[in-house]
Parts: sequence; C-alpha cells; structure tokens
Amino acid sequence: MAAFAALALAAVAVAYVWASPRDPGWETAVLRRGDIESSVTAIGTLQPRRYVDVGAQVSGQILRLHVQPGDPVKKGQLMVEIDPSVQQATVDAGRASLAGLRAQLADQHAQHKLARQQFARQQQMAAEGATRAEDVQTAEATLASAAAKIAHLEAQIAQTQATLKADEARLGYTRIYAPMAGSVVSVQAREGQTLNATYQTPDILRVADLSSMTVWTEVSEADVRRVKRDMAVYFTTLGADRRRWEGTVRQVLPSPPVPAGKSGSDTPQAPAASKVVLYTVLFDVDNADGELMPQMTAQVNFVAASARDVVVAPLPALTAVKGQSGRFTARVLGPDGKPAPREVRIGVRDRLSGEVLEGLAEGERLITGERAAGGGPRKFQL
Repeated sequence: MAAFAALALAAVAVAYVWASPRDPGWETAVLRRGDIESSVTAIGTLQPRRYVDVGAQVSGQILRLHVQPGDPVKKGQLMVEIDPSVQQATVDAGRASLAGLRAQLADQHAQHKLARQQFARQQQMAAEGATRAEDVQTAEATLASAAAKIAHLEAQIAQTQATLKADEARLGYTRIYAPMAGSVVSVQAREGQTLNATYQTPDILRVADLSSMTVWTEVSEADVRRVKRDMAVYFTTLGADRRRWEGTVRQVLPSPPVPAGKSGSDTPQAPAASKVVLYTVLFDVDNADGELMPQMTAQVNFVAASARDVVVAPLPALTAVKGQSGRFTARVLGPDGKPAPREVRIGVRDRLSGEVLEGLAEGERLITGERAAGGGPRKFQL
C-alpha cells in the first residue's frame, strides 16, 4: 500500500506540471553605449584629380617613344619623337621663300632711291624750263610705283614670316614634351605607328598626378538630396577593407551622366540601358603613399549625421508615434520582472539602431519581443 501511494503521488505531481499554465517570458536587449551614424552608401571610381591626355598635333610616324606606362616624368621631359621630314622640308621652303622676298625688297629699295633722284632732277629742270611737263609726271609716277612695290613686298614678307612661324611650330610638335610632372598611366601608341592628325588629335598617352585622387561617385536620385557640399565622406576599396580614406564632398553635379550614344556634354557617359537615374558626386582624397590607383572601385559612405559614445537602442523594439518625428514608445523590463511603458526620443539613426536622447538609460533592459517560458515537462525529484 505504501509503495502504491508513493507512485500515485508521483503521478499527480507530473500531471500538475503538464497542466500548469506556462509563465510568459520576454526577449530583451540591454542598452549599451556606442557610435552611430546616418549615411548614404554608394559606389565610386577613383580617377587622378589632375591629368593630361597627350596627343599629336602633326601627322607622321612615331620614331621614338621614350616612356612606358608607370614611368615617372618631369615637366618638360621629352616623351615622343615623330618623323619631322615633311615639317622640316616645309620650314626650309618657307625660309628660302622669305630670303628671296627680302632680296627683292632690297632691290626695290634701290629702285625707289633711283626714282626719287630722277624725280628731283626733273623738278629742277622744270624750274629752269629745260624739260617737258610730261617727263616730270612720268618720273613722279615711277617714284610712286617704286614705293608701292616696296609696300607690297613688305606685306608678302610679313605673310611669309607668319606662315613660317606656323610651320616652325608644327616642326616643334614633332617632339612632344611632358606638360606636367606626374606618372605615365597609359600609352595608346607604339613606335613605328603612323599618326593622322588631319581631322582630330590622336591620343598617344596620359600623364597624371597620382598624389591626389578624385572619387567619381554615383548616387541614386532617391538619396542625392541628402548629399551636400562639404559633407564628410569616407570609403574603402576592395582588398583593403581595414583601411578607410576620408574626405569632404567637393561638388554634386547638377545633371546625371549623358547616356551612351548621345553627345553635347562633357559629363561622363552612362550605359544606355540603365533605367536608374544616378547623379555624380565628386570628392578628393590624398594619395601621397600611392596606395590608390586609377579605376579602383570605392565603397563610399556619405555621413549625414553621427553621434559618438551615446546610448543606442534597436529600432525594431520601438513604435513610432504618428505625427511626431523622432518620438517613439517602448517597454522596459523592470526589476520586478514586469514591463513598463516609456516615451522615447531618438536622434541620429541608421537602418537598425537609433541614438537615445530621452526616455531610456544605459543598462536598462528594453523588451524586444515576447516568448513562452518553458519548453517541456519539468523533472520531478523525490
């Protein structure tokens, strides 16, 4: 009987455990201090801030190419030599033509001097009645003609000098010098290649100053209004996630890039098939150590607002108050284990968290969800 009574008591205890209602439980998060920022994310491309595309202004074959991609150059350094044969012949012909005109001018000055002497003699003879009026008029006309020929030759000499100056300039263009100090970042031509500069200037190479870079960032139309000039910005590059480069916004271009296939603008071209309107934002960054390279992809964050060492609350645990920006309601688990309502004011926020300005304190337990306590039968111990 005693054993049967013990077994009955154990059965009643187990039945009580299974029948008892489960106590409600709360999922909570302890409020801590941290840093938070509100930012606009975008993708950008690195380009040298200062660069020059060096082209050929004359046609001809490239005889020597003195630089290769990656070579440092100084301003005024010889980089390319183009065959000067045609330009040299043109200059030689112009110089010979100029010498001939100057010889003609010297002869015409002698003729003018003679005509002036003959006219003076005719005037003297006319005063003495020893010559005809017709002879005086002929001498006067000869003098005027000699002066006119001198003026004509001087004009021809000026024109030939101008043409020769242009030909000498074109001859100088056969030797191309670096327009700025920097590095050769690309070369589009090779030794022996023939260049045709008749209709447009063919590019030969690009020289860039890599000590300062510009990030060309594409920002969607949904976010571009949040990006302002002088706004703080930082970015990382692929393969260098632990390093962060910082700068400030220099310019927000007022129109999006022109789709490919359309002309009439100097702005970068966007793919024609793109339906998303993207605006270009520019900012500069120092590159004294040379870690950044042209065409690198930058993962950019424009900092709209930030707060450091503040109490941070998870936004999913807060309920927004309609019509009151920045106002929320929340529940806090008190020391007695019961929830208590709170009115909260939030400042800077990102997608997941917000800066607590009022209503919550560090160390409090914010209720983030509700769950059922206990997952199965409790063990009964005698």
